[in-house]
Amino acid sequence: MKPDIHPETHPVIFIDDGHEIISRSTMTSKETRDIDGVEHYIVKIDISAFTHPFYTGKEKIMDTEGRVERFKKRYGKKS
Repeated sequence: MKPDIHPETHPVIFIDDGHEIISRSTMTSKETRDIDGVEHYIVKIDISAFTHPFYTGKEKIMDTEGRVERFKKRYGKKS
């Protein structure tokens, strides 16, 4: 790998609706928190795996059968 081409990463806490994910990222913020003597940037996010409808089981399933039948009726081959 070439030296000096990768972005600098920092310790970060991603906060989503009370859930916290501690990781490293290139993102920074003005708000910080000390954890075990290490300064972490705090980044607030709207959706994570804790609140995403797909992962929480609250995903809405669309009725595609009616749409397919309507499409076939409208544009299907006429005998």
